[in-house]
Amino acid sequence: MPSWAPLAALVVVVGLIVLHLAVRSTRTWVWKVLTGLGSLMLVALVYFGLFWAPPEAFMSDVGRIIYVHVPFVWMCMLAFTVNVGAALAYLFKKSWRTDALAESSAEVGVFFGATGVLMGSIWARPTWGVWWDWDPRLISTTVMLLVYVGYLAFRSFTEDPERRAAWSAAAAILGYVSLPITWFSVQWWNSLHQRQSGSGTMDKPIRVVYFWGAVSFLTFLFVFIVKRYEIARARQTGALELPPLEAPKGQVTT
Repeated sequence: MPSWAPLAALVVVVGLIVLHLAVRSTRTWVWKVLTGLGSLMLVALVYFGLFWAPPEAFMSDVGRIIYVHVPFVWMCMLAFTVNVGAALAYLFKKSWRTDALAESSAEVGVFFGATGVLMGSIWARPTWGVWWDWDPRLISTTVMLLVYVGYLAFRSFTEDPERRAAWSAAAAILGYVSLPITWFSVQWWNSLHQRQSGSGTMDKPIRVVYFWGAVSFLTFLFVFIVKRYEIARARQTGALELPPLEAPKGQVTT
């Protein structure tokens, strides 16, 4: 695989995402194109990761799980960043859309994060000899996930939609503190978990497949958030008595 392939794929994926967000008429088909593209890239990732890329220098073939483990965790953190961005947007200009986006991105982030932790556990068994260790990276990641599980549970504590949206936005901003703690945990504390790999610490074929995997899962992250957002909006408009579009000052707009 040429070294420019992940960058070219990223340009295509980001271009489609921007098109979906910017042009309303494309929203019925762009997500389908992204789903198909992501599926093809995922199939290619299996081949590149298992057969094209060389074994990792220290972990041999076990290290190949990096091509899915790390992208899952990256997508988790990206989803939580979307969540806090939507929460801040809601507090600045109240809107049911940003509240739905915050809910959707948090739920998708928990899915990607839990899957990433599961893969990390599978990775730890042959390398550390255990499925779990009280390691700073593992603990901080688990705490981060529990924070967002709590955020999703917190949203069911009140039936008042405006109060739920405001309280959830505040909780999302506070919960985001757990993300930088998780990211820097391997640098701040003595950890069994390796530090973040950079382009200078990986052989070129490994680096190419590594980022190919990240772009592959980016397509699914976007599609999952978009479809989960549609569910959240359908629930809002179908089950809640929302304020009108032209709401009085202080009320939430749709």
